[in-house]
Amino acid sequence: MDLSGTHIFKNEISPELLASAKRFGLDIVGGKVRRSSSRLCLGVEHGDYNGTQLFGVGTDRFIWLAYKPNGTNKVRLHSCNFGDEGLVEFEIGRVPPPQSKGIVDRWARYPMGVDYVLGQEGLAMDQGYDGVLLGNIPGGGMSRSASLSLNLILTLLEVNELSLENEFRIVELAQAVENVYVGSPCGLLDQIMIYYAKENMGTLYDPQTKAINYVPLSDKVEDFCFMILDTGTVRPGLEQSTYKVRRQECDDFTRLLQADGFAIEHLADVEDDETYGQIADRFRDSHGEMFSRFDYIFQAQQRFESMLTAWREGNMAQVGRVFREDGFGLRDDYKISGPELEVMCDIARSVPGVLGERMLGGGDKGASGAIVRAEAVEELKAAIDREYPVKCPDYADKYAVHVCRPVGGIGIIEEF
Repeated sequence: MDLSGTHIFKNEISPELLASAKRFGLDIVGGKVRRSSSRLCLGVEHGDYNGTQLFGVGTDRFIWLAYKPNGTNKVRLHSCNFGDEGLVEFEIGRVPPPQSKGIVDRWARYPMGVDYVLGQEGLAMDQGYDGVLLGNIPGGGMSRSASLSLNLILTLLEVNELSLENEFRIVELAQAVENVYVGSPCGLLDQIMIYYAKENMGTLYDPQTKAINYVPLSDKVEDFCFMILDTGTVRPGLEQSTYKVRRQECDDFTRLLQADGFAIEHLADVEDDETYGQIADRFRDSHGEMFSRFDYIFQAQQRFESMLTAWREGNMAQVGRVFREDGFGLRDDYKISGPELEVMCDIARSVPGVLGERMLGGGDKGASGAIVRAEAVEELKAAIDREYPVKCPDYADKYAVHVCRPVGGIGIIEEF
């Protein structure tokens, strides 16, 4: 397993986990640590619920969960990132109903949601554990909630000595934690890109067959990195964001096309210019906003193969161009971005050596991303430090820049 980030864990994360465990009376010494990654989607952002192929990588910002069976039927957890919530404790099989009033704004809804969806799956569980979590994934755009859900699912399954015959069911259950229990209408992109991620590989998902394939990055690739440009803004859950609106618009337009005789299940089923032209003629003027959402999905699919080919060849300049064009589409046609996200993109675009940039994730707030030649990293950092606080003064002391590389999604440190 790829254990990228282990050095960070041992030097920086481990002492804080141990101190928190001691503070809350949790026994994790001699247990294990599960590390789950973040992700960066290279295509198609917002394509999962529209039926497109998906391609992305795991990135080295993580959630660490130090855990140990506690010999009871209780899960006892503390999150260092949400310290004010103190200790989360519940009996397995006795969590509140989905979206209950007392937990809708607490991080506790994730471990409780894991217990709920695994119980709904009919899995017999009676072994609890003590655990402490700490993460350094930015709060918007890199799939922190998917990483957390996967980590907690895998841990509860392991502690109860359970496994699933269908491995893909794990990512579906992680989605169910958010869809059913939390109330967030996310697709499967985040869960897939984290769970299946491999170091220096791109993960390619075909929704028609549910097949996972890996596209290695050419060893001839120029030296580059991904940079995550965290705006410092706080994005509410997807259930409270523009994401939910966009998803509804796409579903509504799909039904409209079906009623008009187009034999499709998702917007991504329109792949040829002739059908696209027919839809444009009928709906561009009468349903302009809905058509714009469809237009982004269609154009992004047209660029998809070009991006995959470039990745295989190590042509990061072309990967960056597609990434940038997708960003313009997300901004202008899908209209899912936000002002601070676009300020970061504008700054990045002005720096030589930045190959492409766009907003990341669910939209509105959170982080933008950039694909950058190695020699341009420091110049981009300097440009952001110089310009972002002036243009977005409310976030002058909140923004951050992360330099990332492709890593494996899930790792285990056997002895803690």
